[in-house]
Amino acid sequence: MTDEGADIAGVVIVGASLAGLTTAETLREEGYSGPITLIGAETHMPYHRPALSKQVLTGVWTPEQATIRSEEYLLGLRLRMRLGMQATRLDAVTRQVDLMGDCVDGSERIPYDELVIATGLRPRHLPVARGLVGVHTVRTVDDVVALKHRLEPDARVVVIGTGILGCEIAAAIRATVADVTIIGRSHEIRFGALGGFVSGMIERLLTENGVRVRLGVEASEFFGADRVSGLRLTDGAVIPADVVVVAVGSTPAIEWLRKSELELVDGVVCDPHGEAAPHVWAVGDVACWRDRVSGEPTRTEHQLSAIEQAQAVGRRIASGAESDPIVPFFWSELFGTRILVHGVPENGPLRIVAGGPAIGRFVAASYSRQEPDEAVGLIGWNMPREFRAARADSLLERIPVR
Repeated sequence: MTDEGADIAGVVIVGASLAGLTTAETLREEGYSGPITLIGAETHMPYHRPALSKQVLTGVWTPEQATIRSEEYLLGLRLRMRLGMQATRLDAVTRQVDLMGDCVDGSERIPYDELVIATGLRPRHLPVARGLVGVHTVRTVDDVVALKHRLEPDARVVVIGTGILGCEIAAAIRATVADVTIIGRSHEIRFGALGGFVSGMIERLLTENGVRVRLGVEASEFFGADRVSGLRLTDGAVIPADVVVVAVGSTPAIEWLRKSELELVDGVVCDPHGEAAPHVWAVGDVACWRDRVSGEPTRTEHQLSAIEQAQAVGRRIASGAESDPIVPFFWSELFGTRILVHGVPENGPLRIVAGGPAIGRFVAASYSRQEPDEAVGLIGWNMPREFRAARADSLLERIPVR
């Protein structure tokens, strides 16, 4: 390995994601003047990943429009950008990270004073797909570009997975493709933290907009010699397919940390402030911050949580200041219907705050099963203004913050 950059330490951020970039921005905003190195496995400048399954896949945005910041702005942050470099090993004792990528001999070792891990997730694949052409995942901008090239108006598309990403992909593809089917192994749509609260409503929304929904089934066999031509479901049904999109979840990108002494349990386990070990931090989808109440490690795959974690860690490194507890929030949009969630809804009582399900627009507060008077979450369905008002209302001060 070369010693390129051996005289540069400072803060090293592995993951040129929104969380990684936000950490760098916060460090500068909080007065940190030392070196910052931002390492990214992709060659693209940092971009908004949630936009891929929304604006980019629908064609509303070009891939370039998903870029978070301009090159001029990044120059102003005085970052040492190392794009196209994959982290392969962490030595937390000597405070060094090994990289593999486009440098002269293919490898590089860089030191750090503080390390921030923001490597995000890797999509799960289906072994039965056997690497067939026409089977796609959606995680990177290159994934979306490759998928869009397959989406002819007469293509037969099957989306596997009825979580948030699968539903968003099916809705986005349906905007230009007539034949879209979504399948899921659960008997109801599990929409992130919402669980089954709005399962029936989302299923109707998909169906009314021309997406065929098959629940309680899995793909057991794929057809096609080199290119996918269809798949068999576990109930015996056969569905023709020219394109299959697999959205069956993701796993934290922690392979390069396996030989480190970090605690890895469905991600990098951290204290409630994001510290995984002395001088090592983790933010975003890869991070499992311990709950401030229960002590249990919790991983949240939402953009706003990633931003707030990055801000908290950047502030902590720069000044030692603690940040307020983070309450989860996410939103999605399907066929023009905006769905918003604040807190962590439980399968307890729901109380309507505004509107009503009968008119297709509502805000509802979710209450704890154990403490019926304790609001633990807020759900908005096509009422963004009223949702924001309820979110700011004193009612939600009773949502537990972790």
